[in-house]
Amino acid sequence: MDIMEFVVEGATQVLSVAAALALAPLLLGWVAQCRAWLSNRHAPPLAQPYWRLRKLWRRQPVLPEGSSPLFRAAPYVVLGCMSAAAAIIPSLGAGLPLASVADAIALVGLFALARVFQALAAMDTGTAFASLGARREMMLGFLAEPALLMVLFTASQFAGSTQLPALARALHDHGPSIHPGLAFGAVAFVMVLLAENARLPVDNPSTHLELTMIHEAMVLEYSGRHLALIEWAQALKLYNYMCMGFAMFAPWGMAMPGQAAAWLLPALPALLLKLALGGAGVALIETSSAKLRVFRAPEFLATAFLLAVLGLWVGLMLEP
Repeated sequence: MDIMEFVVEGATQVLSVAAALALAPLLLGWVAQCRAWLSNRHAPPLAQPYWRLRKLWRRQPVLPEGSSPLFRAAPYVVLGCMSAAAAIIPSLGAGLPLASVADAIALVGLFALARVFQALAAMDTGTAFASLGARREMMLGFLAEPALLMVLFTASQFAGSTQLPALARALHDHGPSIHPGLAFGAVAFVMVLLAENARLPVDNPSTHLELTMIHEAMVLEYSGRHLALIEWAQALKLYNYMCMGFAMFAPWGMAMPGQAAAWLLPALPALLLKLALGGAGVALIETSSAKLRVFRAPEFLATAFLLAVLGLWVGLMLEP
């Protein structure tokens, strides 16, 4: 690898992470706008998540009495895990230098690490609602991670690898087509995306009812810049999950290795279009769904796991 190629790949890696950090709040604003339009309500400004992050960042955080350094470190660890995941997941292109050093299984481990730190920080406060939310979050994670792994194994049949760039390249070379195994895997992935990002029907990100909160219950004690980091990390998590789905099921428009000029055109417009369609789809699902009872959420994720297993089985049966 010559110096010029090394510089280009390093610049694309930095551009990919910077785009993730910048576009993640915009994606949340777009989802909120679509939900308002579908509910026949006045839509909030598209840039409202940025304004909220700026307002929270300027405020001094208030720490719960008796909290340990873990409570203060958790927001930075969670945002760091989501940023590392953004460096691994191919969004603008499949030639990211860091994407080849970790596979999809390590990516699931990053999500699990962020969940563990957030749950430990919630229990560190000693409040009842935060501990309740942490226990519910760990229950959902215990069920969502196997379903996500099965989806990744279903998609890996086409590339013979669990690395997301290899999955994106294999499906990109295969061309647009509907494979029964990938169809089951895509449905399961959407269900996992909703559960992992605290969206309806599993959780309601805008609720403040103590008996139904999951994610919001864990961050009740955060304020100021700590809360800004948590909300930024949550937006980045939704962005990462969508980009993961694009890499496994719709990589078209993504720049392939050796196409340095394609990172801006057409990769960036294609990513924005797919994010717009994905955000609108999430808003449509949320407005047309009622929140499940907490004890019905395991059935929802078990269904996602069974769909992923069915997709894997269909892929093995149809393999030549």
